[in-house]
Amino acid sequence: MRPKPFTPEALNNDCPYVRDRIGGQIWHRCHLRTLYVDTDRSQVVYHANYLRYFEFGRASLMRHAAYPYREIEESGFYYPIISTGLDYFRPLHYDDAMAIHTRPAEIERVKLRFDYVITHEESGDMVCRGFTRHCAVNAKGVPVGIDEKTIQLWEIFPK
Repeated sequence: MRPKPFTPEALNNDCPYVRDRIGGQIWHRCHLRTLYVDTDRSQVVYHANYLRYFEFGRASLMRHAAYPYREIEESGFYYPIISTGLDYFRPLHYDDAMAIHTRPAEIERVKLRFDYVITHEESGDMVCRGFTRHCAVNAKGVPVGIDEKTIQLWEIFPK
């Protein structure tokens, strides 16, 4: 299966945001290299590690927005993942450089979703795309409304 084209271009030189020239959406972009420990016996990145890369992208976006996940937890909110989805298009290998593109997608009363695209840094090929869906809960694990700062992140994220 071939992915829809994804062609990110920088909004400006010192900004981590990019716009997909095809879809028009804005994404937060961060960079990472695969570690040897992330690969399996076939010498490609083990499929479940892409969820770790999604977390890295999500944490980078939140940190860049001046609202790191640690601060969310300190304010009494937790956002466990309740569902995920991934489509794989090409593998990453040891020491491959990747770009992780993350964007806030949907937000509801107690749930939110992030979307992701990972590209191979050198070729620009799409490696995978996916999402994580989260539910806002308190320290006792009871669903609660999404906190105001997180709602604000969805509102101020570049359109």
